[in-house]
Amino acid sequence: MKIQKLSKENRTKAYKLLSRAFAGSAYEADLAQRLHENGKPLHEWVCIHSNKVIAYIAFSHAYRGTDICGLHLAPMAVTPEFQKLGIGSELLRFALRQEPVKSQPLFVLGAPGYYKKFGFEPCSLPICPFDKDNAHFLSIRNETSNSFTLGYEPEFLTAAKPSKSPKANRPKGKRRR
Repeated sequence: MKIQKLSKENRTKAYKLLSRAFAGSAYEADLAQRLHENGKPLHEWVCIHSNKVIAYIAFSHAYRGTDICGLHLAPMAVTPEFQKLGIGSELLRFALRQEPVKSQPLFVLGAPGYYKKFGFEPCSLPICPFDKDNAHFLSIRNETSNSFTLGYEPEFLTAAKPSKSPKANRPKGKRRR
């Protein structure tokens, strides 16, 4: 297994991985594809095994108004046949040590029990627009002391087709299965 930056050649493989890992949801694959198509700056890595992309992680800009104030971790996924083997944890640990990520405030909307193992802590500020009461919103190196709503790239709102379920199209961190 090898971890490397996502190349243009592996983007399609990453989209397929996201579709398989989040079966029943086009949100994550559509999000990654739209971010790429719109030229948004991303920090992305993949795990390659036997020339297949088996895990993916991405970080995009987080905003306070129009100012960049950190990074969002999303999406992150491991292909179903490689889940529960520690690959996602290894990829996340690797990403957290990388230069563009290691010194910035990081935010994730996900399972608190999972992300706390990596140093993420629940955060009440800033406010996550996709998580009532910030119950599943965590951060690292977040020194925010005044209230504001954290901004996301517009693709987080426009990825996938709208669903009748209000939760179906919200940004997600890693889903625990």
